Amino acid sequence: MRKINTKDVPEESWTSPKGKFVGSSKGISIALGRKPLSTDLKERHPFDVEICRIPPGQTPYPYHSHSAQWEFYHVISGQGSVRHQDGTTPIEAGDAFVFKPGEPHQLINNSTGDLVIYVVADNPIGESTHYPDSRKWMVLSPERRIFRGEPLDRYDGEE
Repeated sequence: MRKINTKDVPEESWTSPKGKFVGSSKGISIALGRKPLSTDLKERHPFDVEICRIPPGQTPYPYHSHSAQWEFYHVISGQGSVRHQDGTTPIEAGDAFVFKPGEPHQLINNSTGDLVIYVVADNPIGESTHYPDSRKWMVLSPERRIFRGEPLDRYDGEE
């Protein structure tokens, strides 16, 4: 058994280049030995756990959906809201919710205190992400690429 205490896991912060997206997280699964880039399922772990902290008035990520990934959220402290395909829903400590593949979502801290959330994701190999607001896609295989494009016929440029 491998054991850690979350108070000992370093918090990593991020800010987008223009400062619109801000947050920080503790990589709990990584502290427990998860190797996210490995294709060995014993090294990847079947799920990834992080503690995400969103400062007051901030949003950590753009509105997005995953092609194959499930994400479970449990609000530990604070309050805020979640943007989703049907609108926006307030969240507070004790709330739990899940997004299945294809469901766009975005966390927002519109309060005056930190919003702290446990996030559990299955992080499947071959995952891609869609950003509906900007019409972009991110693919992780064979290498990480973000692109924007118009729909094409499957055989366009092939014959």
